[in-house]
Amino acid sequence: MSQITTLKVLVYSDDSTTRRQVLLALGSRPHPDLPELEYVEVATEPVVIQQLDSGRIDLAILDGEAVPAGGLGIARQLKDEIHNCPPLLVLTGRPQDAWLATWSRADAAVPQPLDPIQLAEVVVRLLRARVPAAG
Repeated sequence: MSQITTLKVLVYSDDSTTRRQVLLALGSRPHPDLPELEYVEVATEPVVIQQLDSGRIDLAILDGEAVPAGGLGIARQLKDEIHNCPPLLVLTGRPQDAWLATWSRADAAVPQPLDPIQLAEVVVRLLRARVPAAG
């Protein structure tokens, strides 16, 4: 049985500061039970689609406030078009926007400004489903 050594996490935002905040909040290993994370930073919608089509992404974190293509609309499109779509986490502009994440069919939502502890908890929960149980 092969063991997963890294998990690929796509981070989409047109804002490099937002992408950097996500990477700094999660680090290379947000939980000791999980493999290290390898990040794919993406700034445009076509590259998000291309990366998800590859089948090698374990989790996508999408900025709901990105322009011109927001992460909420992209999430809905991915759920419609990608067979066995990996978990999607959307970053909403504020906590009251959680209903938009439901509309987008994202697996989870975290409001901005980012709380690193909340973000890590949600990411760990979503990634655990992608990793076979040890032992």
